[in-house]
Amino acid sequence: MIKIRSRHCAFIALSTLGLGACSEHSEVDPAKTFGADPLLVEPDEELIPNVNIADAVGWSEGEKPTTPLSSMQVNRFATNLQHPRWLYTLPNGDVLVAESNAPKNEGSDGGIKKWITEKVKSQAGAKAPSADRITLLRDADKDGVAETKTTFLSGLHSPFGMTLVKNTLYVANTDAIVSFPYQQGQTEISAKGTELVKLPGGKINHHWTKNLIANQDGSKLYASIGSNSNIAENGFDAEVGRAAIWEIDIVTGEHRVFASGLRNPVGMTWVNDTLWTAVNERDQLGNDLVPDYMTSVQENGFYGWPYSYYGQNIDTRVEQREPELVKQAIKPDYALGAHTASLGLMYTEGAHALSDINEGMFIGQHGSWNREPKAGYKVIFVPFENNKPAGKPIDILTGFLNDEEEAKGRPVGVEFDKSGNLLVADDVGNIIWRVSPSDSNVTHNVNPK
Repeated sequence: MIKIRSRHCAFIALSTLGLGACSEHSEVDPAKTFGADPLLVEPDEELIPNVNIADAVGWSEGEKPTTPLSSMQVNRFATNLQHPRWLYTLPNGDVLVAESNAPKNEGSDGGIKKWITEKVKSQAGAKAPSADRITLLRDADKDGVAETKTTFLSGLHSPFGMTLVKNTLYVANTDAIVSFPYQQGQTEISAKGTELVKLPGGKINHHWTKNLIANQDGSKLYASIGSNSNIAENGFDAEVGRAAIWEIDIVTGEHRVFASGLRNPVGMTWVNDTLWTAVNERDQLGNDLVPDYMTSVQENGFYGWPYSYYGQNIDTRVEQREPELVKQAIKPDYALGAHTASLGLMYTEGAHALSDINEGMFIGQHGSWNREPKAGYKVIFVPFENNKPAGKPIDILTGFLNDEEEAKGRPVGVEFDKSGNLLVADDVGNIIWRVSPSDSNVTHNVNPK
């Protein structure tokens, strides 16, 4: 296992087996790094990234994650996928899954960072070439298992976000949003895509995932675009248009930055008419900084990156080029734990199949690669009241790490199927998990969105 530790280490060894060093083990109660007012410890600047990877081992036959709630059960909805990352349910109940990975020959700018990145990918099970496709899953007999699996779209470029507006499917490739004609029930699209707008990409494409969501009247798209670095160390020119959510006119492709200072926004969902996003915060400030978070997104709002974190807490590693802007930095609504890599995000008003769960937010936590002890590797639910977080997180799906702290799976996207059951994309297990009521005879006809 690679273990790269903090500046307090007396010795760092580089070898063909990895990087090793010593580091403090976090003594902070992880629960204190969640909520509206998380604990923000003193920064512990790391000269070399702290790397503590969970080796990817996958699931054995018959194994599955566990749910601590007796009212729920878990089963394999679809298997034998290739790095499934994101999910989208079509109106007829078909489920789309983006099988995708980082673009070939794109990523960091080289040197030790690139070497570390490649090691991380290899151990975490993310080194496979991108399948560059969207697969359609259909459970026609409604037994909770998709009996149909077909290639819906191929020849894409590291696709991630998907959204349907009327009879047009929009897909966010890593470098552009493209559209395709869609008719309900079709299992394959052969038409060539039409480019609506280019997105920041290129040889250095640090956060390659681009998510996509439409507003409620279908007139605008919102694309989440991560930064090209940890704290702008690749230069500010490399960050133009990044660390932001774009608003895009669905007819003309004209776009603007809707909100900025968001290091790596990924999941997006609507809470009534307010956009929310899950954001992965910066690294190399220690085991307990900075908490990832979810937040409502204010139009023209600035959320700090790279100059400050969690509001107006200055990052002293960064040249403070816009101090007046930092004075306006918005504190996020709810912290989701340090280095949990919270990606999936799905809000519900309670109209779903799962008992004991009412209004709130489901979050897929992909899991840390740079924290001791490890964090995330589960799906949680945060209760809401009156459209705002109102309680401690509840574990929904756990058991992704085994007793040796190896990763059997890593959750990414979360989505409801048409019956209101929860689907979870697992990009290490190459499985889509389905969380449903433990009483499997119950039939639900709800629209959870």
